[in-house]
Amino acid sequence: MPIDAARALAAPPRTGEISWGPQDVQLYHLGIGAGVPATDPGELRYTLESGLHVLPSFATVAGAGSPGVIGALSMPGVDVDLARVLHAGQSLTLYRPLPAECAAAVTTRRITAVHDRGEAAVLVMRTDVADADGPLWTETARIHVRGEGGRGGGRGPSVRREAPAGPPDRTVERPVREDQALLYRLSGDRNPLHADPGFARLAGFERPILHGLCTYGMTLKAVVDTLLGGDVTRVRGYTARFAGVVYPGETLRVRMWHGGGADGGGGEGDGGEVRVVVSVVERGDAPALADTVVTHS
Repeated sequence: MPIDAARALAAPPRTGEISWGPQDVQLYHLGIGAGVPATDPGELRYTLESGLHVLPSFATVAGAGSPGVIGALSMPGVDVDLARVLHAGQSLTLYRPLPAECAAAVTTRRITAVHDRGEAAVLVMRTDVADADGPLWTETARIHVRGEGGRGGGRGPSVRREAPAGPPDRTVERPVREDQALLYRLSGDRNPLHADPGFARLAGFERPILHGLCTYGMTLKAVVDTLLGGDVTRVRGYTARFAGVVYPGETLRVRMWHGGGADGGGGEGDGGEVRVVVSVVERGDAPALADTVVTHS
């Protein structure tokens, strides 16, 4: 069945309850490459329960609340073949630092837009999360569904930004383990595209690809560790467009421009934003993440 945009947009918000503990946070951090070297104090803050820091991108899997494309496909009016679906982008707004343990948080999820891109449709799904103390975060996922365009409706606003000007302020490389997707999916995103070779071929890929949200988490960790002094509480927002695929076993090249990049202002200790471009080293800097911004205090 095609996407029923009217039904999807008219459906009441879907609510649920999630919880998590330190073990969930540690597993997520390991899934995005934390813990290397294992005894490094900078890595232990992500892997050791005493004084555990929570990288804000943990919000995308917290409580295993149907992360990634799986959540969008469970919404009313959305009945499409999983093999035709790709995660196109993700935005996250933080209202306060994420706790390492939460006994109960309420999620409120809705489809807020269905854009027609001609050959495809793009679903926009917003999720708000709050606990007893108030709002924790808002995340927005953009889901690309091949073959569902041409049914009418606007294309929606562009998420493209001008490329950062000048050379990057910092560049780091982060290896992706051969088993990275297999480890990452244990945090709740069980899409077979990231584990099953047969399903990956059906979806048009030579082999399973890394979750876009895994690249998203690895990139945020690189920014926090490199430009924000390892302080996860400084992150206020994070948005990225998934511009290309990453295969397990490849290497991410993360280029960063602090202070917004366009005017060259700011510095490592200043509030503002970090512009980021992520590419794959082994494929001639093939794009992975684009239009990527981390806002911080």
